[in-house]
Parts: sequence; C-alpha cells; structure tokens
Amino acid sequence: MTPDKTPAVPGFGLSLKGRALRCLAQREHSRTELERKLAAHAESPEQLARVLDDLQAKDFISEARVVESVINRRAARFGAARIRHELQGKGLAPEAVAEAVSSLKASEVERAREVWRRKFGEPAADAAARGKQMRFLAARGFGAEAIRRVVRAEADEL
Repeated sequence: MTPDKTPAVPGFGLSLKGRALRCLAQREHSRTELERKLAAHAESPEQLARVLDDLQAKDFISEARVVESVINRRAARFGAARIRHELQGKGLAPEAVAEAVSSLKASEVERAREVWRRKFGEPAADAAARGKQMRFLAARGFGAEAIRRVVRAEADEL
C-alpha cells in the first residue's frame, strides 16, 4: 500500500494519456499498437482517438521513428522479409514499410553473411549441413538469393 492507501499496482489510477506516455517511454509505438494496448482502458473509442490525436500532434507518436527503431534493432540479426512482417504487424503505412524494406535489400547479402559467420563460422561439410544453414538464414527472414550467395560463397572458399 502506498501512503494514500491505494494499492501499489503499476498503472493503477493512470489516465489514458499517462498509460500511453508510459508505453512510449519504453519504446517507440505506432498509433495502431497504442490503440490495441489502450482500448481496454478507454471509456470510449472517441476518448482514445482524442488522446492519440493529441499525442500525434505533439509528435510523441511518429511512424518514421517506429520504422527507424525497428530497423536499428533488427537489421543486424534479421532479413528484410522478417523486418517487413514486423513493421506490418505494427500497423504502419504500406508505403513506409516498402521504403524501409527496399533500403534493407541493398545490404541483405552482407547482413546474411555476418549472421551466418556468427552462427556457423565455417562452411558446411555436406549437403545436410548446408541445408541446415540455409534453413537457419531463411527463418531469419533472408531472401533465397542472399542465402544462396552466402552459403555458396563460403563453400567456394574451401
């Protein structure tokens, strides 16, 4: 219990705007994400829309920052397909997602090669091991051409 006799529960008694700001303080959120998270706490959809409109007008919610944040956090470990899926899940505009993914395509092979190096470090000894390496990179969201180039290049170095 806190001194004012209210339970010490995180989020207890916070306004809708306070809840939104708490979410935004932890990481960048898209408007769609905040709508999903805050819908249960809003008295009405109109109230939620007003709060989000206010936060967006004050630039607390920014689609560009969400895209930049995801790319900065994920690009070193994941391929363009996986990042595209994550951005789409955040409810971002298709144009923003397409632009972000196209910028990632240029470095896809280099990023796949670095992920491959950290995980495996040496070329596959046989076809089964090569398949395992290819499946690993595919699960990380790298494209088929990038995967072939990385696995083949590493095998050719032998």
